[in-house]
Amino acid sequence: MVEQHIASAYDRDLEAVQARIMKMGGLVEQSILDASEALEARDEEMAEQVRKADLVIDELEELIQDEAARIIALRQPAATDLRIVLSILKIAGNLERIGDYAKNMAKRTSVLVQMQPIAGAHTALRRMAREVEAMLRDALDAYIQRDAVLAQDVIDRDRDIDQMYNALFREFLTFMMEDPRNITACMHLHFIAKNTERMGDHVTSIAEQVVYLVTGSAPEEARQKGDKTSTDLNVAPRAPMSGEE
Repeated sequence: MVEQHIASAYDRDLEAVQARIMKMGGLVEQSILDASEALEARDEEMAEQVRKADLVIDELEELIQDEAARIIALRQPAATDLRIVLSILKIAGNLERIGDYAKNMAKRTSVLVQMQPIAGAHTALRRMAREVEAMLRDALDAYIQRDAVLAQDVIDRDRDIDQMYNALFREFLTFMMEDPRNITACMHLHFIAKNTERMGDHVTSIAEQVVYLVTGSAPEEARQKGDKTSTDLNVAPRAPMSGEE
């Protein structure tokens, strides 16, 4: 009876902290969408809402960390149960960082609205952010369903995000070369693109935690990054961005 009571209490604690993870994930998903929409619409009010929402995300992350630490201290989970708790800690940390990147996008939006827009850039960045949000949604679904196949699909899709970032990087370089007056705006846009690419990396890390949780080991193949901007600085002739006349 005592063992059953302890097991039941542990299950309730675990369910509670996993529910907080899903709530946190939902808030982060919304922050990505809102930040990208604010950028495209040049909406300072929406950008400010994203910045405020990050405070709630941070508070949830701290609460999850505290609850997970308490579970480890009081329940002393082993084997699979310990993997679950450790995965929760790492997923919460990744979600918090994604939220920070969305907040940074919102901060830069408040600066960019004061500048001449770069044709097509905001639409391209929003498309990239939507892809990252879709990856995050699938990664969280994979966590709930303990679906390693879906998690691996998320990992594979990170290459698409890298390719989108590489293309934007070259676009912004070309814009700056064509007209020095574009330099400041393009630098802000580049940092937004890089932060969105980093969001994809953190989503991939969440998916890797799902694979670890289900299989007990990390994904077999080392993830190959597709970010070539540190070595590829050749600027090809610019083609119009999506939404540019």
